[in-house]
Amino acid sequence: MSSDMQVFLLPDLGEGLTEAELVNWLVAVGDEIKVDQPIAEVETAKSMVEVPSPYAGTVAELHGQAGETLDVGKPLISIARAGAAPVAPEAPAAVEDAVSTGVTASPEVSAAAETYRTEEKAGSGNVLIGYGTPGGATAGRTRPRKGSVAVVGSVVQEAPLEPALAGTRIPGKLSAVISPLVRKMARDHGVSLDSIEGSGTSGLIMRKDVEAAIATPEAPAAPAPTRAPEAQPAVEGDVDSRTGLAVAARTAVRGVRKAVAANMAKSRSEIPEATVWVDVDATALLEMRAELKKRAPHDTPGLLAFIARFVTAGLKKYPALNTRFETVADGSQEIVGFDGVNLGFAAQTDRGLVVPSVRNAHQLSARELDAEIRRLTAVARDGRATPTELGSGTFTLNNYGVFGVDGSAAIINYPEVAMLGVGRIIDKPWVVNGELAVRKVTELTLAFDHRVCDGETAAGFLRYVADCIENPGGALADM
Repeated sequence: MSSDMQVFLLPDLGEGLTEAELVNWLVAVGDEIKVDQPIAEVETAKSMVEVPSPYAGTVAELHGQAGETLDVGKPLISIARAGAAPVAPEAPAAVEDAVSTGVTASPEVSAAAETYRTEEKAGSGNVLIGYGTPGGATAGRTRPRKGSVAVVGSVVQEAPLEPALAGTRIPGKLSAVISPLVRKMARDHGVSLDSIEGSGTSGLIMRKDVEAAIATPEAPAAPAPTRAPEAQPAVEGDVDSRTGLAVAARTAVRGVRKAVAANMAKSRSEIPEATVWVDVDATALLEMRAELKKRAPHDTPGLLAFIARFVTAGLKKYPALNTRFETVADGSQEIVGFDGVNLGFAAQTDRGLVVPSVRNAHQLSARELDAEIRRLTAVARDGRATPTELGSGTFTLNNYGVFGVDGSAAIINYPEVAMLGVGRIIDKPWVVNGELAVRKVTELTLAFDHRVCDGETAAGFLRYVADCIENPGGALADM
């Protein structure tokens, strides 16, 4: 392989993910690209991200088709250096092997591998949006991200709303959308992108095209498809051998659903879990929140935020539930404790169930917890949550009461060791001071790993949170 050819391998997308689904190419063979230009949109088990190029030059080869699952460390794109003579793409495996395994190769391949190492280390600092290449000189993009507001660290840059993509096309599509902002706008307004003729280069659908479709009442609006796995119609005559019934559809298990399935199976197979539960009179908590809402209608935390505050305080008293059970390299086992709480909470999205986490939740007030829970819920549903936000929890709070159920035998979010569930709050007969009354009652359910603690610890934590809900004023005053 010529040293003028640069092969960019699919990078680790964070948190040890080993594969990603190629959703869309944002460039085509023959395109001239710049450093940090987004080249592909990929979906991991945790989020949707754009992958920017660490190299400038001419696109020589695209290693994969839309819809294909690619392994981390495998070639993603081959780029000829700017000003280099056109080179026919060669098999990238030799460079990949030289880079990842260190196996002795020919001088030509070794030179290409060394070039990859050198440029990767000194790269743009933006192999992934929001992350960075090793040794990157800057923490942000070297040019504005198109079609969005780029937020990196504490620096906020307003970027142009419409991408300048001269000579860029997306293979296999008559019209296409690159900007996630444009796609979200169409989805939120029920506009079908298939019905829009793009005004950009090669039929690219621009923001102004979607705005025009929204403003045209005659145009019938159809919901845009979600990123959930699509059920494929079964082949005619496809009959299930076990039941004898015709197969109606087959749905590929991938993305978030694939990650959830693997995580839940691992949790069930490795964690000897136990469950304790208790009914709780939440009347005082609802009354306290109603009173606060009268004083500050637009600045009152939600019920989940108050419960989250009680949970973080409870984990301080019962730290065994805020740990991780690990088997180390020599086969011995240990329980890892943490100095702080990253509180995860279950959020249902179009892509499946995800668990974003509020980092250092133990340091936040109920009002601050409420703001962060709302922010993380929004980015998770938009598919913009980072791997760190989705994979750093130490304990999970699950409000399944929003689905109208009272309790659940929950599966612990591996590798955590406990999960607290909150059921719906309903009117129930309750004895108060020896007399029957109607109270607002909910059920708390705690699933815990019996390897890290016994029932006494689990019951103590559950009772502590229950007591805080029943006497929220006193509990908050003591925190």
